[in-house]
Order: sequence, then C-alpha cells, then structure tokens
Amino acid sequence: MKKVLFYFFIFNLIPIANAQDIDDLLNEVTNDEITYTSATFKTGRIINGQSVEQTGKNHLDFRISHRFGSVSSGIDNFFGIDQSTIHLSFEYGFSDRLMIGIGRSSYMKTYDGFVKYKILRQSTGKRTMPISLSYFGSTELFSAPFSDPERNNKFSSRLTYIHQLLIARKFNESLSLQLTPTILHKNMVTTVLEMNDLFSCGIGGRYKLTKRMALSAEYYYTLHFPRSGTDYNNPIALGLDIETGGHVFQIMLTNTSIMKEGGFIYGVDNDDFFKGGIHLGFNISRTFSFNKH
Repeated sequence: MKKVLFYFFIFNLIPIANAQDIDDLLNEVTNDEITYTSATFKTGRIINGQSVEQTGKNHLDFRISHRFGSVSSGIDNFFGIDQSTIHLSFEYGFSDRLMIGIGRSSYMKTYDGFVKYKILRQSTGKRTMPISLSYFGSTELFSAPFSDPERNNKFSSRLTYIHQLLIARKFNESLSLQLTPTILHKNMVTTVLEMNDLFSCGIGGRYKLTKRMALSAEYYYTLHFPRSGTDYNNPIALGLDIETGGHVFQIMLTNTSIMKEGGFIYGVDNDDFFKGGIHLGFNISRTFSFNKH
C-alpha cells in the first residue's frame, strides 16, 4: 500500500512541477519583452501641427496640404474656394527615431526644413513608459520680396525658428492626446510693437471611430499676444481622418490658411473661428517604401 501511495504522488507531482517550470519560463520571457505602442496618431500631423508619429525607417512621406479662404468671404469668392494656399513636403525616415523633412508653401513663397527625433516611446512589459516624447525643430525662410526693398534688408531677416516638445499618450485603441510646448522666434517682425519671441502650448487629440476613420482636434494657446491689442486669435482646428490603403486623407475646418508653425502659431492671419472665420482644408499623405524587401 505504501508503494502504491509513493508512486501515486510521484506520478502526479512530476506534471505539476513541469507545468510550474513552463509557467516560470513563460513569465521570464514575457517580462523580458518590451511592447511599444503604435499608431498613437495616424500621420505626422494632428491637423496643422506636428504629431508624435514619424515616418518609418527608409520610408518617404509625400504630403500635399491645401487651405481655402474664409467661408465668411461670401459668394463672390465662392465661400473661400476661390482663394487658396498650398504646401508640399517630402519627409524621410533615417531610422525609427530620426526623420527629416523639407517643404515649400505658396504663403510668402516659404521654404522650410525640419528634424524630428523620438526621445521616448510609450511601452509596457519589461520597461514601462507612460508617454511618447519627441523633439521637433524647424527653420522657415520666406523668399517673397521684402515689403520695403529700399531698406537695407538682411538675409537673416527672412528666417523663423521653431522648437517643440511633442508629449503624447495613447490611452486605449480609440483615444490619443498630445501636449505641444512651443518656442517660436522670428528674426524680423512687421512693426516695433510686435514681439520676436512667442511661447505657446498646443493640445491635440484623436478619437478613432472605425478601423479607418477618426475625429481629430487641435488648439494652441499663446501665453502672450505677439502684437499689441486684441487682434490675435489662437489657432484651432477640427478634422476627420480617413485611411485608404497607402493614403491618409484629412479634411478639416480651421481658422487659418497657413500650414507652417511660423504662420499659424504666430497668428499671422488667424480669423475668429466662432465668428465665421472658418477655412476648409485637407491634407493628403502618401508613403513610399525604400526597403530592400
């Protein structure tokens, strides 16, 4: 009887021990893995401003952005359709952390170049990181003739510099939010009453409706008016994102026709969104892969 009990416990304990060993191994493997959050936003822009998303390694993103005039311009301008501003850009990913971009806007015949670097990536597992953090730096150069060609105009007067931190978190499969502290410097302003430096903080978000559609919103609060008086309107935008294969199409309502930070954050031509100063616009993003496979 003792031998029967001995063999009974041996043959029943061995499978339990093996199962525990397998569970321990699985826990070790699971704990050693780092799961990075993906698709916090669908493209490199929330609407007008930058998002924490980046073009992948060896990928090129060709972007076409278009903004029409204000709908308050009336039927004579077909509610803004007759007026338009366009921006074209090429954005290339050197790695999954580093990307650069160049662009050209019809507003003031502006050229721009930028760099975006991902500092932190939201993750779970062995290493938990609650947010994604990127740095964005840009230089803009307007090539339109100076308003006063008789003045001793300097090349440096054409330049504007932008520095941003992009702080984002994807809370679940539907909701993502981002804060964007911004420092903007213009080498030349229109009048002596304007400020060369501007400090602003943007907030933006994306809410996924379906597998291929999402709502987006964006607002930049300026800590002080760059001009005297109250003729400054903070940039605001509402949009709908539609993913169609290799394309991402964004259609939006915004209070500015300028698509670069040196324009819309500085409030160059921002209208009052709540008094009919609404511009219809769209972004189209097409990504090309240069991977060998």
